[in-house]
Amino acid sequence: MKHFLALSIFVLLLISCSLSPNSKSATPDLIFVNGNFFTADSLHPQATALAIMGDRIFAVGNDADLKKLAGKNTQIIDLQGAFAMPGFIEGHGHFNGLGASLQNLNLINTKSWTEITGLVAEKVKTAKPGEWIEGRGWHQEKWSESPGATVNGYPFNTDLSAVSPSNPIVLYHASGHGLIANAKAIELADISRETSDPIGGRIVRDARGNLTGVFEENAMDLIEKPFYDWKNLRSEAEKIAAFEKTTQLAAAECLAKGITSFQDAGSSFWDLGQYRRLAETDQLPLRLWAMASQPKAHDIPKLAAFPQIGLGNQHFTCRAVKCYFDGALGSYGAWLLAPYDDKPGFVGQNTTPLDTIARMAQACHQYGLQLCVHAIGDRANREVLNVVEKELGAKNNQRWRIEHSQHIDKQDIPRFEQLGVIASMQAIHCTSDAPFVVKRLGEERARTGAYAWRSLLDSGAHLANGTDAPVEDVDPLPCLYAAVTRKRADTGLEFFSEQKMTREEALFSYTIWNAWAAFEEKEKGSLMPGKLADIVVLSKDLLHCAPEDILQAKVLKTVVGGKVKFDAEKK
Repeated sequence: MKHFLALSIFVLLLISCSLSPNSKSATPDLIFVNGNFFTADSLHPQATALAIMGDRIFAVGNDADLKKLAGKNTQIIDLQGAFAMPGFIEGHGHFNGLGASLQNLNLINTKSWTEITGLVAEKVKTAKPGEWIEGRGWHQEKWSESPGATVNGYPFNTDLSAVSPSNPIVLYHASGHGLIANAKAIELADISRETSDPIGGRIVRDARGNLTGVFEENAMDLIEKPFYDWKNLRSEAEKIAAFEKTTQLAAAECLAKGITSFQDAGSSFWDLGQYRRLAETDQLPLRLWAMASQPKAHDIPKLAAFPQIGLGNQHFTCRAVKCYFDGALGSYGAWLLAPYDDKPGFVGQNTTPLDTIARMAQACHQYGLQLCVHAIGDRANREVLNVVEKELGAKNNQRWRIEHSQHIDKQDIPRFEQLGVIASMQAIHCTSDAPFVVKRLGEERARTGAYAWRSLLDSGAHLANGTDAPVEDVDPLPCLYAAVTRKRADTGLEFFSEQKMTREEALFSYTIWNAWAAFEEKEKGSLMPGKLADIVVLSKDLLHCAPEDILQAKVLKTVVGGKVKFDAEKK
């Protein structure tokens, strides 16, 4: 600890030398004492005190030594033994989608189709004529009662159309890779039973060819066109106001759950411009690292304006491109090497042509951007690894990522380390999907390659972690519980426990590993002098408490850049 403090003092002196001539002293603005700090710094993993000057960590050490650094204006906060650690970094989510989910129908906890249509019926009562009603979060595999007649487990939209004959309805599957629409929405989209399936998508029909109202993958575009046309009737000022409201709601939700940085998995160029504006005008309360959504061919030259790194005092970065290569397992969209066990002859959806992914890899290589490809099925993961190998070769340092990496053929697991590809996974998906994975894949594929964190880590691969919010709740605590137990919190169902993480690995996966996956490990992800003062204080010791207590932990404070942005006592 004495060596640790000496190092801290050395950094302190460096900071002091960089102060302006008008600075009266190099004393901390804030010191936390009597804490139980997990630093995520392998050389100095624990401390009891931490000092902050400006937006950076000033020193880390013990109470007695750090109190000596205080000046007359230094605020000292007693943590009363509470557990503190680097602020959570959400490693893969959808920031705008999270904000939207807090305003639209949130169906993530619904247990039946009847419950969902009831919620829609209530919403219709207050909707304006012609107004579209949007919701998200339903999952047919998680209902506790049958919806009646189904196709591949999906309900028909008959009841949805009955409760809303005039207002168009679009309800997105929890995965975001499917939706169900009512008759009015289908009418506005000019879709009939004669409408052909688009490439990479499916209009779900019954045995007689009648529409069920469900649209998978690229077929969702047919419904989204009139939906987005309606949204675009707003003026630019109205769009900006709506965007800002959505952003603030998402930020508040994250801060309340201890998240200080959020890695956004795909935003339009317009959205990226708005995030940058908010960051540079001090209106973005947390740090946002964003991927540009895969541009159309004619928009690829726009990538020349990137990377944009550390703008708005380290509050906005865009240095990556997000592509979609397949769909989700729950909606039969994951692209597999062999057919689904519960849908014989069907191997899922390749939603973007392979040559398009290859062109995006070339563009990312050209512009110095990270390529981040959504790939869930084992075939999709293999093909992305092949693209990386062809474009960059082995042992590259570009930190390209496969987003989700959920189902991998065991022969491809070593290739992540060999090719320097990050497996950007979401631990909560494992336990959320557990009830139907074996049904989809069979026992052997599920056991050897589904959410194979241990196998990937043991092979030397780099992992990232997150929730994919709003697919799942953005709360990191259930995700950490899933990482270390692979058990569902509600039923106790355990999914191949041999693949679980250690407690320390799970905490790394939400801090320094996510920072590394974004080229930000020198700025955040661990509590070290000179790094950004992003901290979360919790009621439970996440490193040592009983696994079940992880779910009971409460966020007490969230600190971003040395400023307390959430305080449970002042809530």
